[in-house]
Amino acid sequence: MWSGQPHPDEGHPPPLEAVPVSWKSVGSCRSLREPPGGLAETPAGEEAPGQEGPAAAQLDVSRLRSSSMEIREKGSEFLKEELHKAQKELKLKDEECERLSKVREQLEQELEELTASLFEEAHKMVREANMKQAASEKQLKEARGKIDMLQAEVTALKTLVITSTPASPNRELHPQLLSPTKAGPRKGHLRHKSTSSTLCPAVCPAAGHILTPDKEGKEVDTTLFAEFQAWRESPTWDKNSPFLERVYREDVGPCLDFTMQELSALVRAAVEDNTLTIEPVASQTPPTVKVAAVEYGSTNTCALSGLARVCRHRIRLGDSESHYYISPSSRARITAVCNFFTYIRYIQQGLVRQDAEPMFWEITRLRKEMSLAKLGFFPQET
Repeated sequence: MWSGQPHPDEGHPPPLEAVPVSWKSVGSCRSLREPPGGLAETPAGEEAPGQEGPAAAQLDVSRLRSSSMEIREKGSEFLKEELHKAQKELKLKDEECERLSKVREQLEQELEELTASLFEEAHKMVREANMKQAASEKQLKEARGKIDMLQAEVTALKTLVITSTPASPNRELHPQLLSPTKAGPRKGHLRHKSTSSTLCPAVCPAAGHILTPDKEGKEVDTTLFAEFQAWRESPTWDKNSPFLERVYREDVGPCLDFTMQELSALVRAAVEDNTLTIEPVASQTPPTVKVAAVEYGSTNTCALSGLARVCRHRIRLGDSESHYYISPSSRARITAVCNFFTYIRYIQQGLVRQDAEPMFWEITRLRKEMSLAKLGFFPQET
């Protein structure tokens, strides 16, 4: 009986032991390879072991080889497809990573820019706050100074308008208006009666009498009074009005006309704008030591007149930090004009509640002070 495994001495290759083959499948394959009519039908169960055994083994090996190649090809195709899919997914992942990396870089850059802008804005806000604080402190200091000055002006105005008007002067505030029995003896003047004093309404130095304002003859100039009444009906700062035009031409202009023309124009503008400040010069001598009047203060050249004078005051124009030393005569001229403008402002603001004639005489008195200051008269400081 044929065992299905030929011997090596018969000249056939050894069989493949690792692959079991079903005889049924081999028979079916063999029948497919045989051409029709080429082989005689073999009865069932009858085989030629000597002739068909080696051929069937070769056929099985070739079939196994072909099937293994097909499997390899299919496996290779499957692996290629999987590799292609993996490469495609990896490419998508790389693109996604690159996109996320760009987004991260953009966010980091925006964060850095935002941080830098925030720090810059914070420094800017701090700097602006410091500047505003310094400006506010400066304005507060100036406002306090102006308030003190205005309070002093209001107090002086009340004393001037309410208690010391031309119609009813306050004799306690003005001792020179007291009667000779109450005023007491005055140095340098004799107290004796003279019959000529009743006949001479003016000042009589020989008799030793000083004429008081009550006894001073005065008469209202109708032209000036008419101009003042026209201005009083609608008080403005229009220099073209007849009243102010006359005062500027006759009093204000000449009183503020100093040698230094450029600085004089600045002083005049500051006086008109109410932005001029007069400050006393601090003394370098201790307050307990009494010094002569000439040595008091600082000896400088007057910035307005250009003359070498003892300057006890200095002026500041507006918000400027520059100071100009002025002599007592220049200060008297400036203060005379300032007093006139202050009274005019009070009339314009409705703070002076008087009839037209008392107001006119007060303005006339202020004009008189400007004229005296312009001529070089000023109160001696002690």
